Amino acid sequence: MATFYERRILPRLLTCACASPPMMKQRAKIVPLAEGKVLELGVGMGLNLALYDADRVTSVAGVDPAAELRAQAQAAPRDPRLAVSIADGTAEALPFEDGAFDTVVCTFTLCSVHTPAAALAQARRVLKPGGRFLFCEHGLAPDRDVAKWQGRIEPLWKRLAGGCHLTRPVASAIAAAGFRIERVETMYLPGTPRIAGWNEWGAASVA
Repeated sequence: MATFYERRILPRLLTCACASPPMMKQRAKIVPLAEGKVLELGVGMGLNLALYDADRVTSVAGVDPAAELRAQAQAAPRDPRLAVSIADGTAEALPFEDGAFDTVVCTFTLCSVHTPAAALAQARRVLKPGGRFLFCEHGLAPDRDVAKWQGRIEPLWKRLAGGCHLTRPVASAIAAAGFRIERVETMYLPGTPRIAGWNEWGAASVA
């Protein structure tokens, strides 16, 4: 059963953090590239829904294990032409058939799933041949001093931020899961502490 902190406080903290201008700017670089039938891993509060191009996307299915966040996603703004469904589920055990989607979108989600390798394997499974995996994630910084502080702070950070990890690799983990990286860009997000600000975004396809 979710604690009071998880039910009442954490969703508000996540909304403030995940909807910050730097993070929304990053989302806007990736989400409009989605096409066809789309699956969004960790749909959360539905912050991406307003960014989908309804001329390119036929439907969006979002999954998230948190009931409080799914309720926010249901009410989140989006183009009225966009067919959206929000389901209870985890990225490691997606309730969809093989090859069901043209695009999988994953923004600021791999940091908090229990098993990233399993989540990425599921993303590959539900993608159609030729489908694309669009990602925008924060993770392990390339600078040794920053990475050292990420490791020190991560145990407390995870407890306060709903299981969010600071030290997970991004593009290399996606490649290791059998995806072919088509493009990747990186930077520290402006106005964000460097321990949480290393960002990698891009597109991949099944190798």
